[in-house]
Amino acid sequence: MDNQQDKSQGHQLQIEVAPEVAPGVYSNFAIISHTSSEFVVDLAAMMPGVPKVTVRSRVILAPEHAKRLAMALQENIAKYEQEFGRIQLPNRQPRTISPFNINNKGEA
Repeated sequence: MDNQQDKSQGHQLQIEVAPEVAPGVYSNFAIISHTSSEFVVDLAAMMPGVPKVTVRSRVILAPEHAKRLAMALQENIAKYEQEFGRIQLPNRQPRTISPFNINNKGEA
């Protein structure tokens, strides 16, 4: 993840995104769990009033890569907030990343 280090050593990483991966997967809900040897990040899309959440993507990381990802996210959030302003969080609970209150029933 440290692109500067790769450049200083004369290495340049070429990243290819497969066409079926390029559109991405929308996620507004995340569950992160871990064991002694790996972190599992499940990403899902939650709809208001729908109690069932289906995981759309799962990423499994070694602890070292999970920490690098967390650091890269922190760095990018800082850059984003510098350019666009502070990201406001309405509350800090629950600890899962969900834009909706799971206990309330939504209406369409």
